[in-house]
Amino acid sequence: MTQRTGRAVQISEPGTLELLDTVTPDPGPGEALVQVAYCGICGSDREVFAGTRPAEFVRYPVVAGHEWSGTVAAVGAGVPQSLVGRAVVGQGIRTAEGTPASLEGDTEGWPQEYEETGFTLPGGWATWLTLPARYLHVLPEGADLRAAAGIEPAACVAEAVLLADVSVGSKVAVVGAGTLGLLCVQLLKGAGAQVTVVHHNDERRELAERCGAAHYTGDVSTLDATFDAVVEAAGVPGIARTAVGLARRGGRVVLTGIPAEDHDDLSSLDLVSRNVHVLTVFGAPTRAWAYAVRAFSAGVLDPSPLITHEFDLADAGAALDELSARRGALKVLLKP
Repeated sequence: MTQRTGRAVQISEPGTLELLDTVTPDPGPGEALVQVAYCGICGSDREVFAGTRPAEFVRYPVVAGHEWSGTVAAVGAGVPQSLVGRAVVGQGIRTAEGTPASLEGDTEGWPQEYEETGFTLPGGWATWLTLPARYLHVLPEGADLRAAAGIEPAACVAEAVLLADVSVGSKVAVVGAGTLGLLCVQLLKGAGAQVTVVHHNDERRELAERCGAAHYTGDVSTLDATFDAVVEAAGVPGIARTAVGLARRGGRVVLTGIPAEDHDDLSSLDLVSRNVHVLTVFGAPTRAWAYAVRAFSAGVLDPSPLITHEFDLADAGAALDELSARRGALKVLLKP
């Protein structure tokens, strides 16, 4: 048996980080061992650190990190040896036994009690990550693993794009120009939609246009309720009502954010009388992962312009501080 040494950053309890020396055994039956290349930090990781994530969606102590990319170093019994050496990303939310995601990407497993990499199970803030091989999605040879760390958030908004049911020429508004919003713009542009980005200030205009936005505004009052679809990617109180107000009669609204407080006060009268269809995204099912990986492989999706900071794993605390300081950090990566 091979024992691999490494490092991991554990959130022992809210507000407490520990850098651990680790020894990782060979993967068991059905498992793969991945050497992590990069792992992103997102708002939900900050919630785990702050202790504000709902109790049913976290279990302390935990090695955080769900936005990871890496290379398969070893596989357990029953897993094809051909996976060893391949660049991969992987789904975090556990489902019941099903078809391997890397081979049959559009098959979603049956739901079970919530378990997710980086929240209730060890995540990617570590040198090594062991997980069931059926959750892996294989990337093309020579894939940019730095950029690939952005596929996980892209998968979340890929589900929003699928639910929005856009076609070439669809008029779509994306509310919020953070990581999720800008990745959504790329995917919508790739689907042929005409995208308007709504953000509370002008600081993301250039980046939004680079990602494919045809229009950008910081003042929602300048827009009419004419959009075929609206994707909300801001997660602030009251934003769901704003998103609904942008949809045309019969339009679709997809909500992806979870505000700290619920002050949306959606009007049933408004929804029903205008026949607005409201849908939601929590995490990414397998079909959305497959969509995001295909878009990445085709060059339609490129998370690299959103990366603003990189930190060594030992500096995870500084990375969290940088993201919390709101000095322009967008996507912050840890490098194990």
